[in-house]
Parts: sequence; C-alpha cells; structure tokens
Amino acid sequence: MKLEICSFSGTKIVPGRGMRFVRSDGKSFIFFSKKCYSLFDNKKNPRKIAWTQFYRRIHKKNEDAFIKKKKTRRVQKYQRGIEGASIEQIKARRQQKPEVRQQLREEAIKELKARKQQKEEQRKKLSQQKKKVSKDTKVAQKISNREKKKMQKSQNRGKVSQQSGKRY
Repeated sequence: MKLEICSFSGTKIVPGRGMRFVRSDGKSFIFFSKKCYSLFDNKKNPRKIAWTQFYRRIHKKNEDAFIKKKKTRRVQKYQRGIEGASIEQIKARRQQKPEVRQQLREEAIKELKARKQQKEEQRKKLSQQKKKVSKDTKVAQKISNREKKKMQKSQNRGKVSQQSGKRY
C-alpha cells in the first residue's frame, strides 16, 4: 500500500482518498481534503497555517514524530599489513628493544653508504673509459668526414647542376 503526501498540509493520504489536481503546465498535486485544495487555490502559505505538518515542523511541535533517532556509526579500528610487511612483522618490530632497533638502523646506514661508494667508483671508471673512447672516435670521425668530402668533390666534378646550369 503506497501512501501519498498532501501537497499542501503534508499529511499522509491512503489510496482511494484525496483529490488530484493537474495544473496547465503539467505539474500534479494531490490534496487530502477540499479544505487543503481551497487554501492552495487561494495561494495561502502552509507554513503560516497552524494545523499543517509544515507549520508544526517549523515551530517544533511534536518533534518525536518527525525526527528519528540517528544511529551513530562507530569506526572499528583494524590493523593490517602494509606493502612489503605483514602484521606479524610489524608487531615484531614494535616489540623490539630500542637498542636492537638502533643497531639495525646503523647496519642499514653502513650498507647504504657502501653501495653509494661502489656506484661512484663505477661511474668514475665509466667516465674515464668514455673520455678515452670519445677522443679516439672524434679523431676517426674527422678523418672519415674529410674523406667523404673529397669523394663528393671528385664525383661532382664535371656534373652540371640542374638549377643554375653551371658546373661545380
């Protein structure tokens, strides 16, 4: 059973009761009684008529009928693993003594420093090798460029350019 609500007073209307009014713009209104319809037709404001639900709601009459008790949601705290570490690993780390933690940190720092040093040494070696190779390749490129130019000149001798008609 679908209950409808009066467009003027806000009271519930059971099926088979009330009257429906459709305005020329197509909007439909349903009224509980002839009294509601006539007040609506006379353009009375339902907020100013004491017996309507709108008035009662605004002036806080019979609040318990309108307001339901709100349920408060309680957030449940839940611990879970982080990427790369399970819950057991996290709990084990929390239970470690501060001295052990400090020792582990120092070891990790030493390891990082050693890795950085190795990387720097490798970079230095590579840069020295590149310098040697780059000098050799530059000399070789200069020689090959000279030879290419000589070959082009020798091939172009005797040819007539199509644009100007002159010999090279």
